[in-house]
Amino acid sequence: MPITTVSSRELNQDVGKAKRAAEHNPVVITDRGKPAFVLLSYAEYQRLTGGQGRSIVDALSMPGLSDIEFDPPKAGIQLRPADFS
Repeated sequence: MPITTVSSRELNQDVGKAKRAAEHNPVVITDRGKPAFVLLSYAEYQRLTGGQGRSIVDALSMPGLSDIEFDPPKAGIQLRPADFS
């Protein structure tokens, strides 16, 4: 499958051209010469995702997710009395 590549500048100058290209194949959008985004037709997006959106429950129950270490620091929130004046 041929892939079209456009720079961010080219995309800004002719969005329609990128959209027409994405109807047939993915369009890679580069930022400073490096791939940064991919533009797909909605039909291709649905094909890749199985045609339905994923809920937060589905996303959080993905296999292997429990192997990721996640230990965020405690928030430094301090309580103060409410001012009702």
